[in-house]
Amino acid sequence: MNRPDLIEGLLDALYAIVGRHAGLRVTHAKGIVAHGSFSASAAAARLSRAPHFQGAPVPLTLRFSNFSGVPSTADGDPDAGPQGLALRFHLADGRHTDIVAHSYDGFPVATPEQFLGFLQGLAGAAGERPDPLPLEHFLARHPRARRYLDAPKPAPASYLAQDYFGVNTVRLRDAAGAAVHGRYRIAPLAAQAAPPRGAPLAPDFLGAELGERLRRAPAALRLLLQCAAPGDDLDDGSLAWPRSGPDARPEIELGILTVASLEADGQAQQALAFNPGQLIDGIEASGDPMIAARAELYRRAALRRRAPPP
Repeated sequence: MNRPDLIEGLLDALYAIVGRHAGLRVTHAKGIVAHGSFSASAAAARLSRAPHFQGAPVPLTLRFSNFSGVPSTADGDPDAGPQGLALRFHLADGRHTDIVAHSYDGFPVATPEQFLGFLQGLAGAAGERPDPLPLEHFLARHPRARRYLDAPKPAPASYLAQDYFGVNTVRLRDAAGAAVHGRYRIAPLAAQAAPPRGAPLAPDFLGAELGERLRRAPAALRLLLQCAAPGDDLDDGSLAWPRSGPDARPEIELGILTVASLEADGQAQQALAFNPGQLIDGIEASGDPMIAARAELYRRAALRRRAPPP
């Protein structure tokens, strides 16, 4: 995306909402890094020629996180949702490819320009002299953004107990060049109940639960592709595709994500810079303008957080 002014505006608006926390991400500041592996299904190899979809296990880095850009936000706080899950597949030739997902099915808006308007409205409503009117005017014209803000975002029982959605449509291409469009979904192998409403939760219970679980045994998640149906808008991530009922889109299991251990170095996660635009041969971006915008936003955000304080 050749719009540095737009991307810088998005970053400025994000910082205006949450403030600057030196060395930390502007969103999803609080997270935990894990290591494991990915083993692709036979169906994945038929859909895509990407090397990590060919069946042999590949090393995997995962980062589970809370949405808030304030690192002290407790795991049970509504501002902690939606939770995030970033995946990095480490390929044999030294390259990598990433998936960045969150636990809300969809995105507030469809375009980078709309995203800027949304963030500027939020920043104005959260400023030293809050003015909710610009945000209300924006939400009146963009009902999916209002739906995102109003949607319940309860704390999960575990980072491993909920779905995560890749939001933007990608195009998988097989060895012969044939393509299929779809969206990633990451799903638990076994559902767990959410914590009882009103039950006291430790501020860092999600990280503690994950650590205790992995001390007992590795855990696993499923990587799926929700396939587009004829007529689906491939370029608007704010439109969630049906997952149930007669219009439910078919899903294909791409493989199993094994979560084996936590990263011992607490600072290592800050050096990681996942990027949803980090694609490889066999996986292509759709025409969704948010893919390029998110990729550049993530890149510039990583540069900012590594820069010395002004």
